[in-house]
Amino acid sequence: MSQATALIDGNNFYVACEQSIDPSLSGQPVIVLSNNDGCIVARSSEARALDIPMGQPYFKIRHKLKQLDVVVRSSNYSLYGDMSQRLMSLLSQHCEQLEIYSIDEAFVQVNRPYSYDLHPWARQLRALVHQNLGLPISIGIGTSKSQAKLANYLAKKVSTQAGIFDLHMTKDQYHWLKAIDIEHVWGIGRQLSKWCRRRGINNAQELRDMPSNELRSKLGVIGIRLQHELRGEACLPIEIVPPQKRETSVSRSFGRPITSLEELHQAVSTYVIRASEKLRRQKQRAGAITVFTRTSTFSQPFYNQSATSQLNTPSNDTAVLLKEALSLTKQIFKPYRLLIKAGVVMQKLQSIEHLQPNLLEQYNTTELQRRELLMQTIDNLNRRYGDGTVNWAICLPSRSWSMRREQLGCISTTQVSEVPIVSA
Repeated sequence: MSQATALIDGNNFYVACEQSIDPSLSGQPVIVLSNNDGCIVARSSEARALDIPMGQPYFKIRHKLKQLDVVVRSSNYSLYGDMSQRLMSLLSQHCEQLEIYSIDEAFVQVNRPYSYDLHPWARQLRALVHQNLGLPISIGIGTSKSQAKLANYLAKKVSTQAGIFDLHMTKDQYHWLKAIDIEHVWGIGRQLSKWCRRRGINNAQELRDMPSNELRSKLGVIGIRLQHELRGEACLPIEIVPPQKRETSVSRSFGRPITSLEELHQAVSTYVIRASEKLRRQKQRAGAITVFTRTSTFSQPFYNQSATSQLNTPSNDTAVLLKEALSLTKQIFKPYRLLIKAGVVMQKLQSIEHLQPNLLEQYNTTELQRRELLMQTIDNLNRRYGDGTVNWAICLPSRSWSMRREQLGCISTTQVSEVPIVSA
């Protein structure tokens, strides 16, 4: 019984999440904006049909969108993250192995039946995801990750395939690989695609069949591996356990420029709290922390500053990291500067399985365990009842500098207060 690799991808994921939580948006042109309602980062199929460009600044086409009756939504990353977790949890129950590749993509490995036909499995999985989450997905199937990527692209582009494409089972693989432009091959970026086209390599088929020594001279072993993957030889295994992160960062642009140390303290503290939660979820501790802030690149004079502190003992305790971050914030703050962005970076990350305390610092095992239980309790409460249910005092005042989200939709999957009330 042979194995197959599939790439499962959410179609127009951000928009699909908005439509799932608000069914009245189904069938309408919908777009989702980036942070601070800046640029268009996601479009529904109906919005694409209206030739609304991706990446276009919202303020430039605001009136056009209104004339076309396009529904506009601010980015709602708490909703998208929650829907992503639900999607991956559901997929893991129906696949032998699963590797989360991005917020809306996952590589999975499945065993082919004796008929080799995985279409019944794929159709059932698509129906199950749509029934449980209201999300449309595309499934591309091949014998390697690169083939699965190409098959997923074809599943979206070829309407007759109904969101499922098995490159291994097609009768004319040469035809389909030739139909995929070189720019759409996984691992081929803009500059590399230009290099390929200058040599007459215009599609996936030609890349697969080009002389290996020429590809090796440009890309080395990575190029040869890609070529073998396109030929159906699996060189990249499914990574069930994701590699440990080396850094974790949280940064945001402000809804308006800030000039006071108090507001910068509040912003940095908010980001530290979020980064601490990430560390605990990743089962890691930070050995160093960096805080940074900057003005707009168009400001004169431009100001960009950062400061780093090494922790005596690695930690993911919010109180410990807040203390260090607030001290660093004082160092980088400069009066009369219109600061538009700030962030924190947790560095020198290590697993929580081992802790090397500082020899010159008193180490209390009981106190450490008590603090870990406290952090765990806070995380559980916020996860169950919504972000900010239990918060730190420095973040409680009104935050007028917060990111602009004037078109925010429903967030009922992550906020209890937003759950619809049905009267019977």
